[in-house]
Amino acid sequence: MTVSDEPGGDRGHPCPWWGLCGAAGRPPGPKGASQPWGKKWETDEDEWAPPEEKTSECPRPWGQGEAVTVLGGVALTLCHVPHPPECPPIGLESHRIEDDQMLASSMLRHGLGAQRGRLNMQAGANEDDFFDGAWCAEDDSRAHWLEVDTRRTTKFTGVITQGRDSQIQGVVGVALGTRCHPRVSPPQMFYGNVDKDTPVLTEFPEPVVARYIRIYPQTWNGSLCLRLEVLGCPLSTISSYYSQQNEVTSADNLDFRHHSYKDMRQLMKVVNEECPTITRIYNIGKSSRGLKIYAMEISDNPGEHETGEPEFRYTAGLHGNEVLGRELLLLLMQFLCKEYQDGNPRVRSLVTETRIHLVPSLNPDGYELAREAGSELGNWALGHWTEEGYDLFENFPDLASPLWAAEERKLVPHRFPSHHIPVPQHYLEEDATVAVETRAIMAWMEKNPFVLGANLQGGEKLVSYPFDAARPPSETPAAPRPPDDYEDDNPEVHETPDHAIFRWLAISYASAHLTMTETFRGGCHTQDMTDSMGIVQGAKWHPRAGSMNDFSYLHTNCLELSVYLGCDKFPHESELQQEWENNKESLLTFMEQVHRGIKGLVTDQQGEPIANATIVVGGINHNVKTASGGDYWRILNPGEYRVSARAEGYNPSVKTCSVFYDIGATQCNFVLSRSNWKRIREIMAMNGNRPIRRIVPGRPMTPRERLRLRQRLRRS
Repeated sequence: MTVSDEPGGDRGHPCPWWGLCGAAGRPPGPKGASQPWGKKWETDEDEWAPPEEKTSECPRPWGQGEAVTVLGGVALTLCHVPHPPECPPIGLESHRIEDDQMLASSMLRHGLGAQRGRLNMQAGANEDDFFDGAWCAEDDSRAHWLEVDTRRTTKFTGVITQGRDSQIQGVVGVALGTRCHPRVSPPQMFYGNVDKDTPVLTEFPEPVVARYIRIYPQTWNGSLCLRLEVLGCPLSTISSYYSQQNEVTSADNLDFRHHSYKDMRQLMKVVNEECPTITRIYNIGKSSRGLKIYAMEISDNPGEHETGEPEFRYTAGLHGNEVLGRELLLLLMQFLCKEYQDGNPRVRSLVTETRIHLVPSLNPDGYELAREAGSELGNWALGHWTEEGYDLFENFPDLASPLWAAEERKLVPHRFPSHHIPVPQHYLEEDATVAVETRAIMAWMEKNPFVLGANLQGGEKLVSYPFDAARPPSETPAAPRPPDDYEDDNPEVHETPDHAIFRWLAISYASAHLTMTETFRGGCHTQDMTDSMGIVQGAKWHPRAGSMNDFSYLHTNCLELSVYLGCDKFPHESELQQEWENNKESLLTFMEQVHRGIKGLVTDQQGEPIANATIVVGGINHNVKTASGGDYWRILNPGEYRVSARAEGYNPSVKTCSVFYDIGATQCNFVLSRSNWKRIREIMAMNGNRPIRRIVPGRPMTPRERLRLRQRLRRS
């Protein structure tokens, strides 16, 4: 590994080149020659010459200088940097270090270029495509290197190395040198990996001050391939264009750190004690190891559903090693409490008009496993699954497949529902392959009349919306229709009836995020499936059956999306302030969307609420049902809609309701009158469900018709 400062860098520092300076303040050139600053030495190495005039003293406060003799007797000054506090990752895994900041001596092919040498980089589906899982050199020479340019003077304290994803290839030993002279004698070595997945941390004996860091693999298994993260602290004394980028200090006085299960529980208790009138802590169940899955309710009347008030949920930690969502929800509950007390009108409006549920850790067992390894040191999968080995996000009943099968047979909606599809009986059996956490989540989703929700995940940066399942090719070809502007010509991607609404909701989060819709953004691991919009339908990106989002849409009233918060699943604690600022506005904006569309009450003529009534929106083949108090909410895009309310034993009622662009759902109430259809159905059932002949007013009944009617009424 080598490190160096940029040519033309800060000339007041005599030791920017990994702390190695010549007696006159510069590294020795070939045969003692010197050349002007900014020009290359006449050597085989890609090296830059340092400035000709410097002092031999080391800068303060970085340490004292010690004269040593290396490289053929040339006197150098080695600057010892005092051991600093732990330095965070510089951002290879999180992509704060951009592709053009990574350089390599060679590459096997483009899909194995320097830009792929990031910690936990995942390979694409095709091993030979442009998205492989590491940097690989073109041959097995020890002269090859991988270099990172931090664009500022940095205090390096260590590296984390990893082998190639999907191949049994990895670096075992790595050499140290300088960018000027990689063949520093004696060479300094550190150990690399023993397998392809486990990250290995090496801390330098002494911190190193430089701009560039270069690593030279010396031994490896299979091909020469490497994934890497670098630990370093930007020096605050350096002021440059680059040092001002992506550095945020939040003005919110919140607890920016990672929280263990015990710490999380304690923080939630503190928030509850600070704001007892608007918060309530409860649990939705337990994990397989018996840890409670805690939830925080935030409302002006916590503990009960208020008629006319929509319910919203944020969940996180479906995968225990995707921890940013967990911390964001802990920060959000602190923020809402503090801002409510301070009289923030936006927060007060949210809290008084919405029942908010925050569940920071749906998989506490997985989190504790990932936390034990630590940030950056757990591999891509450690803690992903539950203790029993389930992926919670994909462990829900697959309701899309039976729906599509019924549609093929023309059974929808008369004989098979398009909404509130029941859970298959086999899924409810005790020996079903269902996680205890999944059962708890399902019961919680069915108990509360949620309208909108999002689950916070990691490993990518985008918002995904249903369907997540890919529909099999239809046996009956569909009638041709003109495609929408945004529609992709993919026969396996099937849109929900609420596709336009889901896109609106997804864009509301992505567009408010500080970096999710950057024009030149790329995918974390493969190509950007969002076309720089930051949103994608799940089946187009990562098709899977039985997702939490599909289940929520097809079994309940709730529209649910997945928010993938970033490339790094377990970001370093130092990243939390930046990520909070990246997501704060998005978190608030998305919650406010629960108040978009229409809402109202469905009652009978005596004013009594009608529970479980069906709200039908013309042109959208997906209905919602009223809650126990007869209240309903239907998220809709701006426009004019023909809406009807229907209930068993009542005549349907139809209205035209308008939805506007401003936040605030349009009130559309319905009063239903009693009908005699229930009695008619009872009579039909007693007569074998034979059709009843309609009696035309004004036409007298025949004697035979009167006799049959008297017999039926007598039997009833």
